[in-house]
Amino acid sequence: MRRNIIVTGAAGALGTSVVEKFKREGYHVIALLRPGHDEVSEEADDSYEVDASDEHAVLEFVREFQMQYNDLDAIAMIVGGFAMGNLESTTQKDLLSMFQLNFFSAFHLVQGFLPIMKKQQKGTFLFVGARPALQLEDAVHTVAYSLSKKLILSLSEILAEEVKDSQIRTHVFVPSILDTANNRASMPDADFTKWVNPNDVAEAMHYAVNTPALRNMTFKLYGGV
Repeated sequence: MRRNIIVTGAAGALGTSVVEKFKREGYHVIALLRPGHDEVSEEADDSYEVDASDEHAVLEFVREFQMQYNDLDAIAMIVGGFAMGNLESTTQKDLLSMFQLNFFSAFHLVQGFLPIMKKQQKGTFLFVGARPALQLEDAVHTVAYSLSKKLILSLSEILAEEVKDSQIRTHVFVPSILDTANNRASMPDADFTKWVNPNDVAEAMHYAVNTPALRNMTFKLYGGV
């Protein structure tokens, strides 16, 4: 039987690594790309332009998925954004922007695909957290971002409680600083060797999906930072 995985943010650095890893391992990879950005996921089997932060767009995709595919083995919710800002400088607009990008993009997909996984009684939700959501000393400089990622952790815990009597699993992956071209450009004087390779996160995701004994795990991928 074909194993299907959905990857949001599939054209980004981490998304590309996740797509490539699961493709190599024989999965049928369905990539979600941002509408209007001319994004491409070359290794994906199928691609759809879907604004994951838009509730109606996600519901339309869920309906399309049900018509085109059978089961869903996993969904990797990678799409998101980052912003600096302390308590005094963070505005409501900043909060809404981060919540929309980081939290609602995951919430809508969970809400849309949970009934499918409940019906098949299996599947894995893969969330991407952030270290500032776990370590307050980092959060003071990234308030909106950290709060949005804190919601991701809570969402994962609530979801795990709801599906605890099934074979549906949920995991969170928390990198420190990913070694990407954008991060290198924004921090050119940093020691890149201490950062986390996106391929390592992809490996961890594949391991989690294929290890049924693991449930509701938080994977801290901090590298040397």
